[in-house]
Amino acid sequence: MPTLILVRHGRSTANTAGLLAGWTPGVALDERGAVQAAALPGRLADLPLAEVVTSPLQRCQETLAPLLAARPGLRVHTDDRIGECDYGDWSGRKLAELSGDPLMEVVQAHPSAAAFPGGESMRAMQTRAAEAVREWNARVERDHGPDAVYLMCSHGDIIKSLVADAIGLHLDLFQRISVEPCSVTAIRFTRLRPFLVRLGDTGDFGSLAPREEPSGGDAAVGGDAGAP
Repeated sequence: MPTLILVRHGRSTANTAGLLAGWTPGVALDERGAVQAAALPGRLADLPLAEVVTSPLQRCQETLAPLLAARPGLRVHTDDRIGECDYGDWSGRKLAELSGDPLMEVVQAHPSAAAFPGGESMRAMQTRAAEAVREWNARVERDHGPDAVYLMCSHGDIIKSLVADAIGLHLDLFQRISVEPCSVTAIRFTRLRPFLVRLGDTGDFGSLAPREEPSGGDAAVGGDAGAP
């Protein structure tokens, strides 16, 4: 079965503003995000990508633009199922404000029970994304063979949930996974089991250095902004 390359979108204006973007329109890459996107074609130069699938949201489309310009023959498909979690009434709000909401404790410690007001549950988010991957695996294998490599550009919580699904990790533990903006995660699928062969690879170790403001141990809902 195929190998899936998961790319989180580059750093966005919402990431740097500390906002939970969700499906809020008009969230673009910031200056650093644009630089990350511009570097993506070189980072993936050795990969013979068969297809590209993307979230419909602007920040993912902008992340892929340099790669598609460098490979004009590459087919790209949009799939809403790998779009960001629908955070409902939380969308567009400051994460600092949401941190005191009792629901945030559930999101952190028991996400399989978390449902966003006016939005979707985290279980539903994972289910739709995993179903999309399974369908695209079958389609890519049918059209390009079992050794094909294809790419999906998506969002932090979506990618973390897909990694959890691939390695048999319960959704309640998925907040222990971290994927930075424009990071590359690779999952090689076989008939019996998937193998996680890369996780959150940016090629940059700057984010491992101590930060002036420690996170306090909570996961960044939606994904953090990465290295400063």
